[in-house]
Amino acid sequence: MHSFIRRIDWGGIVLYTFLTVFGLLMLMPLVYLASTALKPISELFLFPPRFFVMNPTLINFRDLLLVTGTSSVPFIRFIFNSIIVTAGIVGGGVIISALAAYPLAKHNMVFKKFFFDLIVASLMFSPLVLQIPQYLIMSKSGLMNTYFALILPYLAAPVGMFLMVQFLRQIPDALLEASRIDGASEWKIFWSIVMPMLKPAIATFALFSFITAWNDPYPAMVYTTSENMKSLPLAIQTIQGGVGVIARVGTFAAASFLMIIPTLLVFIGTQRMVLQTMAHSGLKE
Repeated sequence: MHSFIRRIDWGGIVLYTFLTVFGLLMLMPLVYLASTALKPISELFLFPPRFFVMNPTLINFRDLLLVTGTSSVPFIRFIFNSIIVTAGIVGGGVIISALAAYPLAKHNMVFKKFFFDLIVASLMFSPLVLQIPQYLIMSKSGLMNTYFALILPYLAAPVGMFLMVQFLRQIPDALLEASRIDGASEWKIFWSIVMPMLKPAIATFALFSFITAWNDPYPAMVYTTSENMKSLPLAIQTIQGGVGVIARVGTFAAASFLMIIPTLLVFIGTQRMVLQTMAHSGLKE
């Protein structure tokens, strides 16, 4: 009995207990947001406030459609715009970052270190410094009020290039040389060997890119003037102000909950690959 007690890893039990409690505490804001989204108006302003909903209702989600939707621009249009823009930024960013990372990591190209250092240096600059040049380029090229204006400025992502370069450096050069000896072209090697092996890095970058693109109202605010091109985050921002803002607390909670759900689903689907990328993306030169 005493030997069994000695074999118990008390340190591990304490650590996992602490992490479990801490994880539950981190989930409490999300639980409260979901509870608020389901509260009727009679429970939203109770004092003292109640954490959990007593009489759940979907009326806040119905009011969300009435507040953000109009006869000319239905609410589904905002969702469609956000899906198109987010998919374009994530998909295009992944392909461009992978195409840039492959020669930087696996080819003896001229000025390779210089270009990689530029990518690393660009990580230190705030995106705010690029907003005016990006706006001028979109405006002068006649792309305002188009999906191109909402997608193109965000395709070149230094974070994605850095992650993929670091991950590709872990792939043995002998594997690629063997493919070349077998007669495979560089495009064949890239699509059939490099891209499948890059899945963890792609999942990590796609997660970061999705979170940024899905929740960012700035592109639709700056590059569009038409209601038809408004994105979901920008449409939901109208709920926070104006007449009846106090009565819209439940509606705003419902909108915030809907915005979080896709992010949670993407994170759950990619978390294993994200951890794998963090474990293998060392600062190898």
